Amino acid sequence: MSAQTADARPVAAKKKSSPGGTLYRGDPGMWAWVLHRITGVAIFFFLLVHVLDTALVRVSPEAYNAVMSTYKTPIMGLGEAALVAAIVFHAYNGLRVILIDYWSKGAKYQRAMFWIVIALWVVTMLGFLPRHLMNVFGH
Repeated sequence: MSAQTADARPVAAKKKSSPGGTLYRGDPGMWAWVLHRITGVAIFFFLLVHVLDTALVRVSPEAYNAVMSTYKTPIMGLGEAALVAAIVFHAYNGLRVILIDYWSKGAKYQRAMFWIVIALWVVTMLGFLPRHLMNVFGH
């Protein structure tokens, strides 16, 4: 028998079959893209809620004060921490995207820049979180 398979294609010409499951393989560039989109949408919804609750002061100052008092809970304090985390990542990754687009070597170093973004994000959050959480839980 020749070097052909049962479907009459040469063995060397057969395409490699991809493993089952997801299309994405976990490349840092893919995760940067996904996280950038998620943080962008989260920031958008925060801004929408912020504009709406601030506009409430024109409708009813009492309703505005009632809404503002609900923001002084520990759960909202954790939400603020998540918001800061999203904004910081989105900002650093946005600078990475600008470098990829406008720096001639940006695409070559995009993976290294992703890990730099993560390192800067961790350092920034380590500087922010302790003080913020003391304010949230320490009264």
